[in-house]
Amino acid sequence: MHRPPQGTHKLPTEPSQGNVAKILRDAGLRPTRQRVALAHLLFAEGDRHVTAETLHEEALARKVPVSLATVYNTLHQFTEAGLLREVAVEGAKTYFDTNTSNHYHFFCEHSGKLVDISTGAIRIEGLPEAPDGMTISRVDVLVRLVDKR
Repeated sequence: MHRPPQGTHKLPTEPSQGNVAKILRDAGLRPTRQRVALAHLLFAEGDRHVTAETLHEEALARKVPVSLATVYNTLHQFTEAGLLREVAVEGAKTYFDTNTSNHYHFFCEHSGKLVDISTGAIRIEGLPEAPDGMTISRVDVLVRLVDKR
C-alpha cells in the first residue's frame, strides 16, 4: 500500500466534525461515525501517545460504542494514511503517536509512559548507505529510563 509522506494530514487542535471528516477523506479514509469519534479523542488535546487499549478505555468512558478490534483497525488505518506514527516499544507493546514528525522518545520502563525527546537533543551521524533500490524512511530512537534507585 502506498504510504503518504509523514505528517501530510495533520488534524487541527480541537477539530470539528466537519474538519475531521474532510481530513479523513483527504487521507483516503471514509469518515465513518467511529473513525470521526476516535479522531476527536486522539487529536483534540494536541500531541499524545496512546495504545489501542487506552484509547478503547477513553472511548467507552465517553460513551463511544466501539470494540477493541475496531480501535486497533482504526489506529492502523490512520497510521497507513499518515495521520499517526507507530512506535514499537517491545514485542506486543505498540504506541501510536499523533506527532508524525521525525522525532525520538524516552520510554519509562516502570510506568510504561512514552515521552518525546526535545528536538535537537539527539544527533544521528554515520548512518550506513541504504541497499541498492532502497532509501531510509526514518530512524527510530527509543531511550529507556529506569528509576535511579
